[in-house]
Amino acid sequence: MDMTRIRDHMVEHHVVRRGIRDRGVTRAMRMVPREKFVDPGFEEFAYEDAPLSIGEGQTISQPFIVALMIEKADLYAGDKVLEVGTGSGYASALISRIARHVYSIERHERLALQARERFEKLGYRNIDVRVGDGSKGWAKAAPFDAIVVSAGAPEVPVALKEQLDLGGRLIIPVGRGDEQRLKRITRTGAATFEEEDLGGVFFVPLIGEDAWTAAHPMYTATAPSSRMEETPCKLIAAVAEEFPSVDDRSFAALFDRFGESRIVLLGESTHGTAEFYEARAAISRHLIKHHGFNMVAVEADWPDAAAVDRWINGQMSKGDQPFSRFPRWMWRNREFSQFLGWLKGDNERRKALRDDPIRFYGLDLYNMSGSIRSVLDYLEKVSPETASIARERYGCLSPWQSDPATYGRAVLTDAYRSCEEAVLKQCTELLSRSLDDAASDGHDFLNASQSARLLAAAERYYRVMYYGGSQAWNLRDTYMADTVEHLLDFHGPTAKVIIWAHNSHIGDARYTDMATARDELNLGQLCRQRFDGLTSLIGLGTHSGEVIAASDWDGQAEKKQVNPSLPQSYERLCHDSGKPRFLLDLAADEELHASLVEQRLQRFIGVIYRPETERMSHYMSTSLSRQYDAFLWFDETRPLSPLTAPEPGTSDQETFPFGL
Repeated sequence: MDMTRIRDHMVEHHVVRRGIRDRGVTRAMRMVPREKFVDPGFEEFAYEDAPLSIGEGQTISQPFIVALMIEKADLYAGDKVLEVGTGSGYASALISRIARHVYSIERHERLALQARERFEKLGYRNIDVRVGDGSKGWAKAAPFDAIVVSAGAPEVPVALKEQLDLGGRLIIPVGRGDEQRLKRITRTGAATFEEEDLGGVFFVPLIGEDAWTAAHPMYTATAPSSRMEETPCKLIAAVAEEFPSVDDRSFAALFDRFGESRIVLLGESTHGTAEFYEARAAISRHLIKHHGFNMVAVEADWPDAAAVDRWINGQMSKGDQPFSRFPRWMWRNREFSQFLGWLKGDNERRKALRDDPIRFYGLDLYNMSGSIRSVLDYLEKVSPETASIARERYGCLSPWQSDPATYGRAVLTDAYRSCEEAVLKQCTELLSRSLDDAASDGHDFLNASQSARLLAAAERYYRVMYYGGSQAWNLRDTYMADTVEHLLDFHGPTAKVIIWAHNSHIGDARYTDMATARDELNLGQLCRQRFDGLTSLIGLGTHSGEVIAASDWDGQAEKKQVNPSLPQSYERLCHDSGKPRFLLDLAADEELHASLVEQRLQRFIGVIYRPETERMSHYMSTSLSRQYDAFLWFDETRPLSPLTAPEPGTSDQETFPFGL
């Protein structure tokens, strides 16, 4: 890996693009090798904009947060700086490239010794490290021109304020759990200080006599906020278009406003919520019946969807067993099956009238789930330990996933790398067989052309997918968008398509952390760019309830309780509006649109849900009114109804679709 190039990319995309302008900070970040401050095997993650586990229940903060804190400390070349919470030593190293001298305190002896050793190897000789209580500061070395605290305190420790020189700046996270605020305290006199609020943050707790006790849990549970954000909530309540249920006629009619679009993308904030599937089915039926939509395309593998397309058109092939791999419940569920039954009935009616049928397609051309299964099967045979690593890595492929514990379990080994070529060959052969099967009906030309496009890039895709990361995501969503464009071209100028996919695919990535922090794009963004004025993006969300999800990739489907949405999230704004079900047209009211432009947290639950690490595993910052054209809300939701496997002695062909 070219670490210098990757380091420059991190600075440009994760730091400068997000507003860091201090040249001293950006120069230091280009100089200091962050990969030297993570454990062996973690180097590939060093320049992701995400916190990483460093042991002892501590993390190395994401690069942007480190840069922000150092910039706000307003450092000069002659400054003497105290850092509280040495951790890996990365922040101290950066500060040492700007300031005259750095004093750094760490509570954990192992981390302090490790950081000291790193400084010596890199030749950073203007840093002193000691083990101690950071909440008490370093009195013998005081006063300091700046103090940077890399852990959250319940309030600002008095000792730290007293150790500031006149004009000195203290940067510290203050507050409980998810309600932490980053503060800048400036000493203006012997007993006077100015305080600035720099925004919300999320840090491990500062343990010490003047901070939290040692019994404090790593991430404090947050009580629901008692303060409702009046203006956004009132605006949502005023503009929201309520409906009694998705079965009511008034519900589907709400979407007439999108009837002139050529592409309507319908999202979901989880892959396991019944209301999301029922709502998308009702909207799709209405758009097909009243607005001329003639295709449904979903976030699923092309070969599996081709089997469904054959079934709804009365051309089922022997051996069709679609959606038989993890996550089976995502498409093998009662709610989706009922929609397919409607499509089949409507196509029979169209055939009698000699009208063109509705077609059904999968956008995941690479047979991703089948390929992952193939990878796991192979690795299980040659190295169960390596298979465990692969399973963990696939569990954090989502663009919002930033759980350091997950990264910690996904460290690559030489055995993992040595399997690469064999796995790539196996995946490519699997793809070829799947595409041959999909091309067995009368739709040969479309399948053949898609197969040619896919096979031309298969090796690159599988190589990228094997290691994961933003390249895999970008390649996947670009091909989804290419497929949509190809389908519209194939079916002619009157063709119109409805797309079912996760919010992370259908919301415009340019207005989320996906773009600003990870340089990722997505399907919704590309559809907007390629079909300007003809694309409608509709996100779906919920506050609480139950969901079907797994705990790990390839794990069992479980019914899980969805945590109530966090106080700083868009979901909490919708919940606090007091309305149980509504459509929010984000372009209908200028004041509403403006109030929902601000970056807030938004929840994303995929096929994996880990409620115990929800803040880090399932939230990212977004701008709701720029990300979507509309947002469909269900305050409390219930789980999907997965369908069981066919009884012994039967087959999928006899019980298709999905055992009904």
